[in-house]
Amino acid sequence: MWWPFKKNKFKNIVREDLVNSICELERQERTAEAEIMQKQKEIDALLEKGKTEKTEDLRLFYAKKINHLKEEKASIVQRGMYLLYNIRLMNKLKDAYDSNTFFKTKTKVPLSELLADQKGLAKFLNRALETRIASEDVLTSADDLFSEIQGAYDKNESIYGLKKEDEELLSSFEKEGALKDEEIIGNSEEKTKKKKAKMEE
Repeated sequence: MWWPFKKNKFKNIVREDLVNSICELERQERTAEAEIMQKQKEIDALLEKGKTEKTEDLRLFYAKKINHLKEEKASIVQRGMYLLYNIRLMNKLKDAYDSNTFFKTKTKVPLSELLADQKGLAKFLNRALETRIASEDVLTSADDLFSEIQGAYDKNESIYGLKKEDEELLSSFEKEGALKDEEIIGNSEEKTKKKKAKMEE
């Protein structure tokens, strides 16, 4: 995430930088959403091909390609959620900045008097700390997710072997293909019957 100001230098925050950061994050989030939609279109197209394909090798190829695209889509979804979380945090910071500016310009209470409220200040600082911890937890969970996916990879598995997901898709393709074959045969038999009936007439 691009951070427009130095760590713990809140007094130097510029609202324009916050807005620019939010706009950039939202642009990246829209890009991620478009990529997710594109991956899903590719998956749907390959599912249709797999259902009509007669060659077993090609059906297996489609199944593997579909599962690969699903993994890529899941990765983009995670990135999109991370971006959304960051957008939320940046908007909170912008709201806090706006509130701070408002109270500085509108209130007649001096800053020294506001800071004199130690209980209120403690609550504010605790909320800020909780927000920071929550944002760091997102980074940690993303790192854990990456490690989990990497750890799930079986280096000894044959590249051309069947996985559970491949078998499920192949089975789906075969069922769809069988149903279409039955439909074609049924239509053919119906046409034959009609021809015979006409000839008998």
